[in-house]
Amino acid sequence: MTDIKPWWRSRTLWGAIVTLAASALGLAGIDLGDADREALIDLLSALGATLGGLVAIIGRLAAKHRIG
Repeated sequence: MTDIKPWWRSRTLWGAIVTLAASALGLAGIDLGDADREALIDLLSALGATLGGLVAIIGRLAAKHRIG
Protein backbone atom coordinates (compact mmCIF):
# COMPACT_ATOMS: atom_id res chain seq x y z
CA MET A 1 0.00 0.00 0.00
CA THR A 2 2.04 2.92 -1.29
CA ASP A 3 -0.71 5.17 -2.62
CA ILE A 4 -1.72 8.11 -0.46
CA LYS A 5 -5.26 9.42 -0.59
CA PRO A 6 -7.15 12.03 1.38
CA TRP A 7 -9.10 10.78 4.38
CA TRP A 8 -12.48 11.61 2.84
CA ARG A 9 -11.88 9.11 -0.01
CA SER A 10 -11.47 6.17 2.38
CA ARG A 11 -14.37 3.72 2.28
CA THR A 12 -12.95 2.13 5.42
CA LEU A 13 -13.25 5.40 7.32
CA TRP A 14 -16.78 6.03 6.07
CA GLY A 15 -17.69 2.43 6.91
CA ALA A 16 -16.44 2.94 10.46
CA ILE A 17 -18.39 6.19 10.80
CA VAL A 18 -21.57 4.52 9.52
CA THR A 19 -21.04 1.56 11.85
CA LEU A 20 -20.70 3.91 14.82
CA ALA A 21 -23.79 5.85 13.74
CA ALA A 22 -25.77 2.62 13.19
CA SER A 23 -24.77 1.45 16.67
CA ALA A 24 -25.90 4.73 18.19
CA LEU A 25 -29.18 4.52 16.28
CA GLY A 26 -29.59 0.92 17.44
CA LEU A 27 -29.29 2.07 21.03
CA ALA A 28 -32.03 4.61 20.28
CA GLY A 29 -34.26 1.83 18.91
CA ILE A 30 -33.75 2.57 15.19
CA ASP A 31 -32.39 -0.33 13.12
CA LEU A 32 -30.45 0.19 9.88
CA GLY A 33 -30.37 -2.85 7.64
CA ASP A 34 -27.25 -4.01 5.81
CA ALA A 35 -28.47 -2.56 2.50
CA ASP A 36 -29.14 0.81 4.13
CA ARG A 37 -25.67 0.84 5.70
CA GLU A 38 -23.99 0.02 2.38
CA ALA A 39 -26.01 2.73 0.60
CA LEU A 40 -25.06 5.23 3.29
CA ILE A 41 -21.36 4.36 2.96
CA ASP A 42 -21.58 4.88 -0.83
CA LEU A 43 -23.38 8.19 -0.37
CA LEU A 44 -20.90 9.50 2.20
CA SER A 45 -17.94 8.41 0.06
CA ALA A 46 -19.35 10.29 -2.92
CA LEU A 47 -20.09 13.36 -0.78
CA GLY A 48 -16.59 13.26 0.68
CA ALA A 49 -15.02 13.17 -2.78
CA THR A 50 -17.27 16.00 -3.97
CA LEU A 51 -16.44 18.09 -0.93
CA GLY A 52 -12.73 17.46 -1.44
CA GLY A 53 -13.00 18.63 -5.04
CA LEU A 54 -14.84 21.78 -4.02
CA VAL A 55 -12.26 22.58 -1.36
CA ALA A 56 -9.47 22.13 -3.91
CA ILE A 57 -11.19 24.46 -6.40
CA ILE A 58 -11.92 27.11 -3.78
CA GLY A 59 -8.36 26.85 -2.48
CA ARG A 60 -6.94 27.32 -5.95
CA LEU A 61 -9.18 30.33 -6.65
CA ALA A 62 -8.26 31.92 -3.32
CA ALA A 63 -4.52 31.27 -3.75
CA LYS A 64 -2.21 34.25 -3.95
CA HIS A 65 0.60 32.55 -5.92
CA ARG A 66 0.78 30.91 -9.34
CA ILE A 67 1.36 27.21 -9.73
CA GLY A 68 4.94 26.66 -10.91
